[in-house]
Formats: sequence, structure tokens, C-alpha cells
Amino acid sequence: MSNRLQLVASVIERDPVRYTPAGVPIVNCVLRHESEVVEAGVSRRVELTIPALAAGDISSKVAACGLGVHAHFDGFLAQRHRNAKTLVFHITALQDIGKD
Repeated sequence: MSNRLQLVASVIERDPVRYTPAGVPIVNCVLRHESEVVEAGVSRRVELTIPALAAGDISSKVAACGLGVHAHFDGFLAQRHRNAKTLVFHITALQDIGKD
């Protein structure tokens, strides 16, 4: 099984870098995605926001990513914490592609 998500989105909110007790840098943010997709032969507008985080080396790249800058985000989905029903997108890679 695989848990991989690729999303073109922009950072619309970002917290300052924080550190775990082990010293791992973490950045929490919110991503916004807008697109047009075809579902069952019908064009559909998709707009969403998703909570995300970046841990380790990629956190500095997310922290430096300008608000409103479109980027390719790669990562995976996981529960916010052990008993949570909400999901968080864990960013493992990103590539800037331009301004809104």
C-alpha cells in the first residue's frame, strides 16, 4: 500500500518554526488549492484548504516559501494525532512554480 499525495497549492498561513524536544524543526501551515477537474464526464471546480506540516530539513524550505506562491508539494496524509479524526498533509518535498 502507498500513501502519497501530490498537490499544487499555495501557502496561505504559516506558523514560525518550532522545535521538538529532540531538536527537529517543524513548520505548521495551511495550503490552498484551486483547480478544475473532470469527474464522471462533468467539469468540476475544486477549491480546498488543508492543514500541513513540514519536519526536518524540508521545514526551512517551507518556512522560506512566500505566501501565495504556487508550489508542487509532495508528501503523505496522517492523523493529526493518535486518536484524531482529522488529517494533516506531511510535506516531504516542494518545488516553487510561481506567484498567484
